[in-house]
Amino acid sequence: MRGTGTWGTWVVSTLFLMLGGCMPPSWGAGALLHPGKKPVTEAVPAGAEAIDLPAVTPGIMLKGWLFKTPSPRRGAVIYLHGSADNRASVKNIAQRLVPMGFDVLAYDSRAHGESGGDTCTYGYWEKWDVRKAIDLLGTDRVVLLGASLGAAVALQAAPEDSRIRAVVAISTFADLASVARFRAPWFASEGNIQDAFRMAEAQANFVVDETSPLKAATRTHVPVILIHGDQDPETPMSHSERVHAALTADKRLIIVKGGHCPSLDKNTWAVVDALLDQVFPRAGE
Repeated sequence: MRGTGTWGTWVVSTLFLMLGGCMPPSWGAGALLHPGKKPVTEAVPAGAEAIDLPAVTPGIMLKGWLFKTPSPRRGAVIYLHGSADNRASVKNIAQRLVPMGFDVLAYDSRAHGESGGDTCTYGYWEKWDVRKAIDLLGTDRVVLLGASLGAAVALQAAPEDSRIRAVVAISTFADLASVARFRAPWFASEGNIQDAFRMAEAQANFVVDETSPLKAATRTHVPVILIHGDQDPETPMSHSERVHAALTADKRLIIVKGGHCPSLDKNTWAVVDALLDQVFPRAGE
């Protein structure tokens, strides 16, 4: 009989696990904690400077870019990227906002890009890294703009720091437990998922059920814009709808055509620009 080899063995093992309704907890925990590092392959963009940002966890250094506006500074925007992405996705946003009078800071989240850290905790620890980023900026006039993972981090950070004046959240999840269940392989049982959660919590020193933009929304008192694609295959738009329902302050939910983290069209940008003008009026207004 011909040997199956490494690939064949993996296929046979996987089929066995699927038929048995079993997913090893280490698989699920590993997928949750290690979404993958996308290297930063480009040089520091024109108009930006490279910065080192100490995370709230001792020994972890975050790598970022800071774009300083040449105009009178109205405030600062911190851009928070998505899972398995890095700070380079800020470039178009910086090109738009810097001429409008905003400093823009983007950094690789822990366990992403060129930053340190071994595990991603989806906002549990990352929300406190945002506080360190605001310290670096030295201002109390900050808007958070996040996509996917970054949106969830922004929403969880908002009630924890009064220097955050508004949030723009694109394709957020409502809570880690529900989105992880949605993305789990079909053969994973509830017991498999719970075991994976427990292993992940032990490895990364966090609590899955406390990693929740939905819970943070009930304590948020700043304006929030939620943006979500109507055909999102990774995080259904019901997640943003749940967060929107939980918010009690100034809020707006924009459903656009598209999938996960859709590009912002001119109409959506007009709403974001209006929020920035509301929070940080232009000189003379």
